[in-house]
Amino acid sequence: MAILSALATEVFIPVAAVIGIAFAVVQWVLVSRVKLSPAAAASGGSKNGYGDYLIEEEEGLNDHNVVVKCAEIQTAISEGATSFLFTEYQYVGIFMSIFAVVIFLFLGSVEGFSTKSQPCTYSKDKYCKPALFTALFSTVSFLLGAITSLVSGFLGMKIATYANARTTLEARKGVGKAFITAFRSGAVMGFLLASSGLVVLYITINVFKLYYGDDWEGLFESITGYGLGGSSMALFGRVGGGIYTKAADVGADLVGKVERNIPEDDPRNPAVIADNVGDNVGDIAGMGSDLFGSYAESSCAALVVASISSFGINHDFTGMCYPLLVSSVGIIVCLITTLFATDFFEVKAVKEIEPALKKQLIISTVLMTVGIAVISWLALPAKFTIFNFGTQKDVSNWGLFFCVAIGLWAGLIIGFVTEYYTSNAYSPVQDVADSCRTGAATNVIFGLALGYKSVIIPIFAIAVSIYVSFSIAAMYGIAVAALGMLSTIATGLAIDAYGPISDNAGGIAEMAGMSHRIRERTDALDAAGNTTAAIGKGFAIGSAALVSLALFGAFVSRAGVKVVDVLSPKVFIGLIVGAMLPYWFSAMTMKSVGSAALKMVEEVRRQFNTIPGLMEGTAKPDYATCVKISTDASIKEMIPPGALVMLTPLIVGTLFGVETLSGVLAGALVSGVQIAISASNTGGAWDNAKKYIEAGASEHARTLGPKGSDCHKAAVIGDTIGDPLKDTSGPSLNILIKLMAVESLVFAPFFATHGGLLFKYL
Repeated sequence: MAILSALATEVFIPVAAVIGIAFAVVQWVLVSRVKLSPAAAASGGSKNGYGDYLIEEEEGLNDHNVVVKCAEIQTAISEGATSFLFTEYQYVGIFMSIFAVVIFLFLGSVEGFSTKSQPCTYSKDKYCKPALFTALFSTVSFLLGAITSLVSGFLGMKIATYANARTTLEARKGVGKAFITAFRSGAVMGFLLASSGLVVLYITINVFKLYYGDDWEGLFESITGYGLGGSSMALFGRVGGGIYTKAADVGADLVGKVERNIPEDDPRNPAVIADNVGDNVGDIAGMGSDLFGSYAESSCAALVVASISSFGINHDFTGMCYPLLVSSVGIIVCLITTLFATDFFEVKAVKEIEPALKKQLIISTVLMTVGIAVISWLALPAKFTIFNFGTQKDVSNWGLFFCVAIGLWAGLIIGFVTEYYTSNAYSPVQDVADSCRTGAATNVIFGLALGYKSVIIPIFAIAVSIYVSFSIAAMYGIAVAALGMLSTIATGLAIDAYGPISDNAGGIAEMAGMSHRIRERTDALDAAGNTTAAIGKGFAIGSAALVSLALFGAFVSRAGVKVVDVLSPKVFIGLIVGAMLPYWFSAMTMKSVGSAALKMVEEVRRQFNTIPGLMEGTAKPDYATCVKISTDASIKEMIPPGALVMLTPLIVGTLFGVETLSGVLAGALVSGVQIAISASNTGGAWDNAKKYIEAGASEHARTLGPKGSDCHKAAVIGDTIGDPLKDTSGPSLNILIKLMAVESLVFAPFFATHGGLLFKYL
């Protein structure tokens, strides 16, 4: 028996979640102390930056108008983001309702809507609850997952738009103060999301248990709907938000920087508000929903496999909740880690920003390793068995510790490799910047090569973690390895949300006409944020690969496929079509960004040519039209890629059967991971190569710049090509891989009973 009792487990999980939420609230209160009203901005106070004099005072320019302007711009960004998300959620809500009905009808029809108890899938001698009720509960958990995902994204966006102007104002006191404000706001989002995801899942399990009683197999099968809901919303959030942000960004850069030679985020540029709104709806709301989806699915995959292992058969509640306990420990560990950045070590200079963020990853990983060891020792019996494709495999508690730890460390390795390839402190990005001397073409060639090369080590890291964790604990091992990678999700998200907040802060500084020195500080925050965003995407892609493999294993078991034989034509056609899907999906999203950017460029040019006094700064641009172009394009264009991902498993499973579907899932997983990593890193490298030239911090960078030189223009073109790669196609692909796998798992009972219509009648 485990040391930790069932009662202790039932107390520890919700308490950890509540602590996480309370910590988020405390961080939010600290951020809100920075006032956005002119009177309070210069007041004295405590050590935490409230008594530091402002740069403007040195220069004799303490202008209250600056604060008022910042507040106005912040309001415009916040309103734009809120109205876009509400529009998006209306469409997504319709989809959610239709899909909920589909889930109910498909799963209810498995036993012809009968309300009699059925023999269990895995232990035929026992009776389980009727399929009709599993259909009903799957639908409810789908809706719960979807709503939690939307709320996570929305809250993240609200916090980011609340913090962006505050970060700008703190930058007047010093880079350290601005860093802490941006980082704290990121932490609010990270902790809220990790804790709410955990607490909703935990409550759902306990409520469902009232009906299911001892039928844990049925209980955890219906819980998989939670992961499906989380990820399907993430797909629309990521694709819609990604199209929005990049249409505005590409339009603003091409006309503003390349044609008109005005700086980034210049208030004369009509697309500038849309660009800043985009950072919040794409990078923050989209990323939040995405990582929530990964988290929900890895928990669901682990729980499904555990329910048919000795934990589920012997009704060992503590062992069953091991995935949730790992996440609970993760929240506590991340809380301690966050204090290192905000309270124990203060960032005082620009060069300390990136190391401070990297330390977050290392500290959380090291502490989490200890945390996993402790919880594995307390919560797991010394020996137990895990379901392994029809047989039970003997596993020990330290074996599971290794599985979680290897996932955790593989995540760190992927994070650091990503950083090496996308940070302008290292040679790969500097080589890309150097190639701009001969124009945009060589820049593009170097950038693509860098992206392809950056795939090598992450794939080996994923391969090793798959082999080791599968050897130890079969598919359950892979599911908990994915959970290990996501166990420090609160810190990962804090680092990730920090990027767009700093980016917005820089934009606000430029638009409010603040001094050059403040813009330098926000640029330094932003450059570090770019790299950490790439690290966050690396984590998301790595965990997506492990999660979808675990879901794939659960699907194969549930659908009763004995072996996936690549040489069988049914499987092979699935494999080759599955490998094509990420390309089809990327083509759709890239084309959407391209056509929306085209409209945006034409609109920005029109305004520059027809509004008298716009270039001179005497007339105001029409920001609203650009915001509308982005909104309309993203709402219209997110539907086809979303439909492709959501319908593929349904069509393949129903018409061609589970064997072909297992081929499709394997193919999509194998090709999707490669494209996702290379697209994200190519885009990140181009972006930072441009920033390297703009900052001119080294002798080499100064020979390439200044802003506006031919070399810089070539870098801007590379950056513009990279935008849809790193912020639309790349990050959405990891959702494609996971979503198809979790959807197949949810519909597995239907496919196993009624699937493969074509092959039945041919």
